[in-house]
Amino acid sequence: MLEIKGLDKSFEDKQVLKDLDMHLDDGHVFGLVGVNGAGKSTLLRCIAGVYMWDDGVIDFDDVDVRDARCRKDILLIGDDPFFQRTSTIEDIISFYATFYNFDKEAYYRYLNMFKLDPKKPLNSFSKGMKRQVFLIVALAIRPRLLLLDEAFDGLDPLTRLDFKRALAELLNDDKVSVIISSHNLKELEDICDSFGLLEDGRIKTSGDLDISKAMVNRYQIAFDKEVTREDFDDLDVLNFASSGRIVTLVIKGDEDKVLEAIEAKDPLLVDVLPVDFEELFIYEVEMRGTIDE
Repeated sequence: MLEIKGLDKSFEDKQVLKDLDMHLDDGHVFGLVGVNGAGKSTLLRCIAGVYMWDDGVIDFDDVDVRDARCRKDILLIGDDPFFQRTSTIEDIISFYATFYNFDKEAYYRYLNMFKLDPKKPLNSFSKGMKRQVFLIVALAIRPRLLLLDEAFDGLDPLTRLDFKRALAELLNDDKVSVIISSHNLKELEDICDSFGLLEDGRIKTSGDLDISKAMVNRYQIAFDKEVTREDFDDLDVLNFASSGRIVTLVIKGDEDKVLEAIEAKDPLLVDVLPVDFEELFIYEVEMRGTIDE
């Protein structure tokens, strides 16, 4: 179990994380999302003990993550892992095996899955192939808490599918947890069961992904007269679009209660459509006026 309370982290005069709280139980895949510069990489590096923070607590199983007892349980694969230009996969594995328990059988299985030559230098690999190397490292180490920064960056569709299957296998152990930061929200939606939106240095929105998506729907409504956004002030409208007497609204709230409120306005027709994780993220951020990418 990961527990973060009151986390602060600054770089010179720029505060990146501000009184951040976060909780993650074992056996979950948590999608960490936010706009560029929100502090996602900084948070992952703090959890891994790579960055020292200014104030607050980060505990894993009630132990400070900076404690040596946590070192073999937490692994961070960053968005641009460092390696020597002449390093081979075998060199990388040898380095990580110094610090972590290492499953050789799993290593050879995943090496065969991704079809990589362990003796070739990494500087001859494409960006996606380099990413595969470090995913193999992560899957062979099998840490209790795996932190992946931009996990899908550079991976082709088939490799992404293989990685998802391997990750699902890793999660058969209900003591393993994963935090994935990625801009590819469609990929996160396939594998994450919970999420957190990092904004203004804090986790502003979080929870079960399916439940959160179920609380936001798109409603296409036809009326016998023109209506305005103000006609829906009694609802939590995230987005409004109108074309004559037909309106499309994205509304946050319990679907049954929202439909009851809409029916009270005497519509001719109501159609309810779900939103995906990417749309949920966009509407949540736009609602606060912070989407500036």
